[in-house]
Amino acid sequence: MTEFTLRDHNHNLKYNLFHEFCWGFGIAFHTLYAVVPLFLRELGAPESIAVSTAGLFSILIALPALLIAARGRNIRNIKRAVILVHMIILMVAFFMGFNFSILDPAQVQTAWKVYFAYFLLYAFSIGIIVPIWADFLNQSTLKSERGKFFGLGFAFNSVGSFVGGFALKYLLASDLPFPRNFGIGFFILFLSLTIGTILFLFFRVKPPKKEQNNKTVKDFIIETKSIIVGHKNFQKYILSRIFFAAYLPGIGLYAVYCQDKFNFAVSEAGVFTILNVIASGFASYFVGKLGDKMGHKAGMMVAYSAHFTAVLLAIFAQNMLWVYAIFMAIGAGQGAFMPSAMNLVYDFAEDRDTKTYMALVDSFLAPFVLIFIVGIGSLIRIGDYTTSLYILGTSLIIGMLILQFIVRDPKLPAETAFHVNGFSS
Repeated sequence: MTEFTLRDHNHNLKYNLFHEFCWGFGIAFHTLYAVVPLFLRELGAPESIAVSTAGLFSILIALPALLIAARGRNIRNIKRAVILVHMIILMVAFFMGFNFSILDPAQVQTAWKVYFAYFLLYAFSIGIIVPIWADFLNQSTLKSERGKFFGLGFAFNSVGSFVGGFALKYLLASDLPFPRNFGIGFFILFLSLTIGTILFLFFRVKPPKKEQNNKTVKDFIIETKSIIVGHKNFQKYILSRIFFAAYLPGIGLYAVYCQDKFNFAVSEAGVFTILNVIASGFASYFVGKLGDKMGHKAGMMVAYSAHFTAVLLAIFAQNMLWVYAIFMAIGAGQGAFMPSAMNLVYDFAEDRDTKTYMALVDSFLAPFVLIFIVGIGSLIRIGDYTTSLYILGTSLIIGMLILQFIVRDPKLPAETAFHVNGFSS
C-alpha cells in the first residue's frame, strides 16, 4: 500500500464500530460512575475510597503516560504494539473475574482491598494503552474525517454499553449471590475486551514514513520541554482542563450521595448505565460532526456544560427522576468529551508526536486531580456532600470561562494566531 485513502479510512471505521461496541458492552459491567463505587461500598470500603475511584483512575492513567510516550517513539509496527499492550488489561480483567466469581472472597474481611488492588492495576494498564492506542488511531484515520470517526465510534461504544446495561441490571437482580454476580460481570468484561482487541488485526494503517534514526530519551526531553515552554495555547488548554478535572471526583460521588439520599437498590446501576449511554451515544455522534465543522473546542464546551448540569441536578435533586437525569448529564458530558479531547490533542500536536501531547495533558492534570480527591474525600468523611458539590460546580464554571475566552481552537487557520518557535500562541 503506497497511500492511505478514504476507502482505507472507511474500512477502519467499520471495524472500529465493532471494536467500540465490544468495548462499550464490556465496560458496562465496570463503570466508574456506578458499578465501581457501588461495588466497593457493598464490599465494605470506606466511602472516601468509593467516591474517589474516577479521580484515582485519572491519576493512575497519567503515571505511565510519559514513559510510554518516551519509549514508544520508535515503534515500527504500531498494530502489533497496540494489540500487545491490550493484553495487559485482558489479564487484569480475567483475574478480577476469577477472584470474585470462583474464589468468592465474600468470606474475607479484606475483600474490598483485593478488588481495589485489581482496580488500581486496571487503571494503570489503561494508562499504558492510551498513548499507543491514540497513535494507532492517528495512523488509521484521515485528519479531515476524524470527528466523524470518533463521534460514530464512541456512539457505538454507547450502544454496546446500552445493551450491556440491560444485561448488568438482569445480572445484579438475579439470584446469584454477592459478589459472584459482579464477578460474572468482570468475566463478561474480559470476553468483550478480548473480542475488541482481536478486531485490531483487521485495521489498515498508513504506510510508514521515511526511515529515521531512533529518537533517544534525551531527544524526547528536549522536544517535551519545547512544547511546555513554547506552545502557549496548549498551556491555556491545560489550565482549563485543570479546573475541569473537578468533575472526576463527582463521577464516583453522585452514586454514593444519591444512594444515601434515596436508598435505591444496587441493581439501579444497570438503569444508570442505560440512561448514561443513551445520552453519551447521541452526544458523541453530534459533537463529532460539530467538531469537524466548527472546531473541537466547541464540542469540549458541550462536555463542560453537561458535567456542570450534573452538579446542579445533584444539588437540587428531589426524587429518583432527578437522579436519572444526573446520569444522563454525565453521559452527555462523557460522550462529548471523548471525541473532542482526542481530536483536540491531534489538532494541538499537528505533525508532532501525539503520544507526547496526550501524556503531557494527563501528567499535568494528575497532581490537581489528587488535590480534588483529597479535598472532596475529607468533606465526604464528615458527610458534607453539599459543600463538595459547590466546589465542583465552581471549578467547572472557571474551566468553562477559560476554555471559551482564553483558549484558541487549534483548528483555526494559522494566520489568526501568532507563532513562537513553531508553535501557535
